[in-house]
Amino acid sequence: MANRTGKPNTVHIYADGACSGNQHEVNTGGWGALLEYGPHIKELFGGESNTTNNRMELMALISAFEALTADGLRIDVYSDSSYVVNCLKRRWYAKWRTNGWLTSAKTPVENRDLWERLLSLTGRHECHYYLIKGHLNLNGAAASLAKAYAQFRKNNGDMIDYEAFLRIAEMNGRADELANKGIDKIRSETGNERV
Repeated sequence: MANRTGKPNTVHIYADGACSGNQHEVNTGGWGALLEYGPHIKELFGGESNTTNNRMELMALISAFEALTADGLRIDVYSDSSYVVNCLKRRWYAKWRTNGWLTSAKTPVENRDLWERLLSLTGRHECHYYLIKGHLNLNGAAASLAKAYAQFRKNNGDMIDYEAFLRIAEMNGRADELANKGIDKIRSETGNERV
């Protein structure tokens, strides 16, 4: 089966993270990821208390890559996190490493532990990263979807057609649902519905 970009034997990863009460010290975060290879789909989710949205975005990808059973794969990653996608596409991490894990402002890189963990996993594969607008209503106005598709092409190039874009948006919507499932799981385990 050919992938969205016409290459055979590609694993597609759709990932999302969420944090309810992200601005508060006490909160609940969740992450969700789908791995798709041909007709096979694997769903993963989890969560943590007292975290951040960015940590959950990173955990979604880490968990997806850790679920892979082989190295040397072509991986297409779809995420609505500009924090994650821009870092990986633009290789910000290379400068962070060179600078001793300091930003250009000479402050410590946030989430270094997760970045190092993710980079050790992505380095085993040929990875391509695609930024997609989150929370798209696939039953909404055609003009809104057309605008989101135009933005997707602007961010990622024009190799993905509209039908493939709709499939990617659907799968990313499912990753969002899984992230919320992770939040619900943590809430039920802690017994605190307010975080």
